[in-house]
Amino acid sequence: MLTGKQKRFLRSKAHHLNPIFQVGKGGVNENMIGQIADALEARELLKVSILQNCDEDRDTVAARLTKGTKAELVQVIGNTIVLYKESRENKQLMLPKVK
Repeated sequence: MLTGKQKRFLRSKAHHLNPIFQVGKGGVNENMIGQIADALEARELLKVSILQNCDEDRDTVAARLTKGTKAELVQVIGNTIVLYKESRENKQLMLPKVK
């Protein structure tokens, strides 16, 4: 579980990122979850954009993505979801320590 301080740190890092996945009319599927999980392993932090024609609401999409990829939900802002998952081989981000 991420602390508030860690989430703030991750939000600041994610601010400059562009969404690399889009959830559209088909919603969230297994293929998408697999691709996002692979991208999280490579990048640790990424944004997912929810398109206007998506049938599911953003909270449902966020919940399904975090559960499917076993990632942490950093934030949902507008139609953008920020996800974080610590990489096993490719560690890039050093989170602030929990006191």
